[in-house]
Amino acid sequence: MESVCEQLHGGGDDEEEQTGADEAMLWSFQEALERQTLQIGASACGATAVVDVLRALGVDVAPEEADRCVQTRLRRTESPLPDYLLSRSEAGATHAQLIRGAQEASVGKVMGRFFHLHPRRLVRLVPWLARWIRRGAVPVATMNMQLAVPEGEEVPDAWHHQLIFGVAPNAVFMTNPLDVGSEAEVHQRLCSESVLLIRREDVLQRLTPDCRLSSLSDPQWKALDIEGQVRQMALEEEQEQPKLTHITIPAAYSSGVTLFALRESELGQELLNAPELPLL
Repeated sequence: MESVCEQLHGGGDDEEEQTGADEAMLWSFQEALERQTLQIGASACGATAVVDVLRALGVDVAPEEADRCVQTRLRRTESPLPDYLLSRSEAGATHAQLIRGAQEASVGKVMGRFFHLHPRRLVRLVPWLARWIRRGAVPVATMNMQLAVPEGEEVPDAWHHQLIFGVAPNAVFMTNPLDVGSEAEVHQRLCSESVLLIRREDVLQRLTPDCRLSSLSDPQWKALDIEGQVRQMALEEEQEQPKLTHITIPAAYSSGVTLFALRESELGQELLNAPELPLL
């Protein structure tokens, strides 16, 4: 948390001009500490973000109601491997579920507009976010946390939705957990293919002799050759030469930023009419 405070309050006089251009806050650090909602349930980071989006826009909704409206999907941990992998590919929520959930939970008062950041877009992330935040938009990042993993740290097990409560030069401030990321780090996680890494142990403990991965027959699953990846992992295990730490499966999520606003506001109409960010 000290690093968040330093980012919010640090910087010398020579940085003031850039700070003014690239800094915008929905909440102060102290307000974020007091107002943020901590994870409300398993795989429910999306519904958690929606609770805080609605709060920031003046609409109070019980966490249970937000979760019901978002329709959070859970991992089917007791399922055989093919169904387990299917459940992992869609566990949690997509940005579309967040938009529908916020609209339903607010009885139509709140709308959201998703901006794709993959493939790479022609945009400077912090100034772009700052402009919208100053207008009153509430951003939620949908990020592949398995990218930009600090050296020596374990690869996270999932994507993540986080409300962005402010930005400053080279810094993005987020809730659940209260955190700060560099512009480059956050942008990398926001610019990801729709894939998910599944840990070796999560695959092998569900692999049985009668396992039929050919049932995963949708084109995106076939393109990643899930059957071949699992076969290779099992072979390495037999030979006691483990190399593959994960397999790669399709994910239901798209990386990018959803901007929320009151539907009947001028900002709401502007968001609806805003063009997609141009491709790099």
